[in-house]
Amino acid sequence: MPTARLVIDTLRPLGSVNRRLFGSFVEHLGRSVYDGLYEPGHPNADDRGFRADVIDLVRELGVSAIRYPGGNFVSGFRWEDSVGPVDERPTRLDLAWHSTESNRIGLHEFAEWLESVDSELMLAVNLGTRGTLEALDLLEYSNLAEGTSFADRRAENGRRAPFDVRMWCLGNEMDGPWQLGHRSAEDYGKLASQTAKAMRAFDPDLELVVCGSSSAHMPTFGEWERVVLSHTYDDVDYISCHAYYEEKNGDLGSFLASAVDMDHFIESVVATIDHVKAVRGSDHVVNISFDEWNVWYNERFETVDKITGAQNWPVAPRLLEDSYTVADAVVVGNLLISLLKHADRVTSASLAQLVNVIAPIMTEPGGIAWKQTTFFPFAVTSALATGATVATTIESASYETTAYGSVPVIDAVTTVDEEAGTASIFVVNRSQTETTSLEFDIVGLGGLGTGADVSAQTLFDEDVAAVNSLTDPERVGLRENTTLTIDGGSGRIELPPVSWTAISIRLSPDD
Repeated sequence: MPTARLVIDTLRPLGSVNRRLFGSFVEHLGRSVYDGLYEPGHPNADDRGFRADVIDLVRELGVSAIRYPGGNFVSGFRWEDSVGPVDERPTRLDLAWHSTESNRIGLHEFAEWLESVDSELMLAVNLGTRGTLEALDLLEYSNLAEGTSFADRRAENGRRAPFDVRMWCLGNEMDGPWQLGHRSAEDYGKLASQTAKAMRAFDPDLELVVCGSSSAHMPTFGEWERVVLSHTYDDVDYISCHAYYEEKNGDLGSFLASAVDMDHFIESVVATIDHVKAVRGSDHVVNISFDEWNVWYNERFETVDKITGAQNWPVAPRLLEDSYTVADAVVVGNLLISLLKHADRVTSASLAQLVNVIAPIMTEPGGIAWKQTTFFPFAVTSALATGATVATTIESASYETTAYGSVPVIDAVTTVDEEAGTASIFVVNRSQTETTSLEFDIVGLGGLGTGADVSAQTLFDEDVAAVNSLTDPERVGLRENTTLTIDGGSGRIELPPVSWTAISIRLSPDD
């Protein structure tokens, strides 16, 4: 059995773990909202029409902030359509996803739902088909306590207290030719700067996210970031990153190493941010909001799910309803490891999306809600990754991939929460055939002593293509890893092939 070694250096903290790293994303797309969050005829629906079983699962998932209402959807969205009496709201065509939007769920309803899942609202404004004035109107409607027509209108619509939205996205994927209102980096940067300055005139303490590239594989990647930031650097707090991964042509080895690409993406954007900072001589720090990331089988969407036809505008169609395998979940766990490794600069992230649409939670109309395989690494990491990420060195064998060359078989990250007296190690085994024995030390973790309670849970299945489904919703789940042994301040655990493991350590201070 191959052996790997993990060394933790608590004297080298990498960055505090921001709770916003465990955000998610809800877009008016497919069955994400309708038949997902909201199904008034369902046996488990509450008096507002929201599914209580979904609320319970979202709370268990541990999402901290939710980006809304898009996504591509926002670039054609008129926010005024989504407020006021529901029976007076207009029905509109959604050009992004070739669907019909009823606007039955809007800002008020979604904000109320967020309160039931203890999550923060991260609001996107339309800088595709609209502009600065409409963004200011929405900001005033959302955040002003009283005294203007917009604040009074919000109160008339049932919400006297402001929503007090702190984090705002200045459009979505404006580098993409598919985006309504797509602009060059130069034109978008000017509009984003103008809008950011106007919003800060209302409230200088807002947290603003400017659009970065929609993929590291876009032909404008890097130059887009440089140009946009040259216009907006001192106006914004974040630049966004978006990345989706899928297994292509049966190349599981490259797919399992997707986090290598995410690492490179993050480090390239950080280098560009800091280049612009140096050129401008600024002391302001811009961080990354990785506000769309996941496994998404986009090729299937383009060839199977995509809706076309001038007469075909369905309501809440089944779109992007990927069924996730064990291998997909291991990749999701590894992408979380990458985000944590860069916690010093990635301080917000959104798993895209939350329910039904490339999501960890699935629902059947009138039926059950269930956890996809990807639910488990996200929920556990959200619960256990607190405090700060610390330097973690791994000695491991490597394997060759078509996409990324030679990559380590084992990847891992460690978080330490000295105040809580806990630490967690998150680790993946990318080997498709071999179990690896991982050795690690817990002596001196956070200076908290050697006495510890240690446990581990692993996501693994003999069939890496196994899924949870409507007919078998509990086929895949976490297993207690009984191979974990602790001898003094050292530990050893066996990591099965294609697996994700969380090791939880509760440290006892020295007497």
